[in-house]
Amino acid sequence: MFDFLSDYDDPSLLGAFWTTVQLTVFSGVGSLVWGTLLAAMRVSPVPLMRGFGTAYVNIVRNIPLTVIIVFTSLGLADIFGVTMGASDFQVQGFRLAILGLVAYTAAFVCEAIRSGVNTVPLGQAEAARAIGLSFNQTLRLIVLPQAFRSVIGPLANVLIALTKNTTVAAAIGVAEAALLMKEMIENEAQTLLIGAVFAFGFVVLTLPTGLLLGWLSKRLAVKR
Repeated sequence: MFDFLSDYDDPSLLGAFWTTVQLTVFSGVGSLVWGTLLAAMRVSPVPLMRGFGTAYVNIVRNIPLTVIIVFTSLGLADIFGVTMGASDFQVQGFRLAILGLVAYTAAFVCEAIRSGVNTVPLGQAEAARAIGLSFNQTLRLIVLPQAFRSVIGPLANVLIALTKNTTVAAAIGVAEAALLMKEMIENEAQTLLIGAVFAFGFVVLTLPTGLLLGWLSKRLAVKR
């Protein structure tokens, strides 16, 4: 029944999913950092920063991820010569895919964190300013810690979506799970079975993440 796997050794399958895991982890960290900065801009008292954050989120969220990923390859690499410090084509594609995923996912992370910021009572920020804290200090010490605790659940959903979105990296030749699945379907006649194997692989990656972060969300929820 699983004879098609004999043409693809375990390192090939595991390697493809390991690339997917790496894309998820690196893109997740980058998206969290950039998304947090965007959220800070969106609640900033400086009109220019607030305008930039709002424009970025509204524009990027309405561009298909495939377009962004292809642009990072054809636009940045081929037209502008951006190599991300890599001479190897595969490494360059991997890093450009991370850049595209971060640029896209950060917009959703920003909105999740901003919704958490809105749950923090306004009186706490006013009290912080009354004792002499600056906007940055208030945001870093008072608002963001509470905001993060209240949006673990939404951020978990963004992370799960990011894991599935890594399949788009196959569009620029990154050797992750979706690219291997495409190759196997082209070479084998068992399309449904191959699809089921890879679907199960993604369930194994995303289900524990959702359960763990869901438990963490309940454990660290801010009591109002």
